[in-house]
Amino acid sequence: MKLKLMVSFFLFTTCFRSFSQEMQNRTADEKGLIKVSIMYPYAEGKTFNMEYYETKHMPMVAAFLGSNLVKYTIDRGVASGIPNQPLPFMAIGTFYVKSLSEYQSAIGPNREAIRADFANYTNITPVILVSEVIK
Repeated sequence: MKLKLMVSFFLFTTCFRSFSQEMQNRTADEKGLIKVSIMYPYAEGKTFNMEYYETKHMPMVAAFLGSNLVKYTIDRGVASGIPNQPLPFMAIGTFYVKSLSEYQSAIGPNREAIRADFANYTNITPVILVSEVIK
């Protein structure tokens, strides 16, 4: 029994250390990147087709970004941080890129195609935030 407990404790601490190290490495890898967050505010009567966004729209924009793109993420809003308050955002798409100027150069000529595609998945005007990853 004591041996089982010691082995379990050893495995737990080893897994915890690996996870902690992985999270530190992931954060360090992202530091200094430019993060472009496209946020779709929730409002009564607004719609959002997550399947289209995930399978068509975001891959299309990612292709425009080319090698400047490090990764992208898609979040589906599920709740407000305050109980009984409305959902602030239906969805948030985020691109992590190496260079803001390269991002702007890639998006500029494709801006109309990107905007025209909105009608295929939403009737929401997004809010866009460009930031630098600090930690």
